[in-house]
Amino acid sequence: MELKIINKKHKEDKKKIKIKNVEVGGDALVVFAGPCAVENRQQIMETAEAVKTFGGQILRGGAFKPRTSPYSFQGLGEEGLKLLKEAGEKYDMPIVSEVMDTREVEMVCQYVDIIQIGSRNMQNFSLLREIGKIKKPIMLKRGMAASIEEWLMAAEYIASEGNEEIILCERGIRTFETYTRNTLDLSVVPLVRQLSSLPIIVDPSHGTGIKELIAPMSLASIAAGAHGIMVEIHPKPQHALSDGKQSLHFEEFNHLMKSVRRLHEYLKKQLVMNNE
Repeated sequence: MELKIINKKHKEDKKKIKIKNVEVGGDALVVFAGPCAVENRQQIMETAEAVKTFGGQILRGGAFKPRTSPYSFQGLGEEGLKLLKEAGEKYDMPIVSEVMDTREVEMVCQYVDIIQIGSRNMQNFSLLREIGKIKKPIMLKRGMAASIEEWLMAAEYIASEGNEEIILCERGIRTFETYTRNTLDLSVVPLVRQLSSLPIIVDPSHGTGIKELIAPMSLASIAAGAHGIMVEIHPKPQHALSDGKQSLHFEEFNHLMKSVRRLHEYLKKQLVMNNE
């Protein structure tokens, strides 16, 4: 695998990405949270308040939704981005949202702090080259059937155009198993940290599709060495227009945050003790 830019040249070679007051890839655990899709102003404002209150650092929300069915809710488009930006500014959080088309990159950049490339576009090479030319952090999700090499090479496409501010996101891969939405591949976390200097986070919401699995898989992700997690939350998951079955309500998110913080602090202490 010929990684010329994002390869890990030295043991201590770690990319740290600064987004406003948040650093991804450092010692702190970073939690990205928000709804799968921005639906209306009240929904995103309530959700942003919950993310901030319970300790999340980055607000996520989809404005352009690549759905399996063309008849499913496709997102609010630019109006959704405006609402997401308003919520991020009110609660002082960076925001991340997906771009799907090269023609929309300039417009999306006006609103978001982090540009997400979703699973379906991981090997959209024209889009990868286009976002490689901009000066904003990129979150690159793993393709639903992508090998580790294909994923890292997609990141290399972005970096080869000049943008090395890339956050990798494991979101599960498609296997023969159908009980869960995807098969969450946590082995990729330590592997990516060995092979690449880029930070890696895990999305257990899409990775499992079952909200009862989000907490244990979040803890497992952190134990495996992830720099952060990304989870979907919603004020009324049962009425969500997208991915309600894998969305936590606010109190569940509060419990999750307490658990992941405890584990992260414990692991930091163990690391210090082992280095003494």
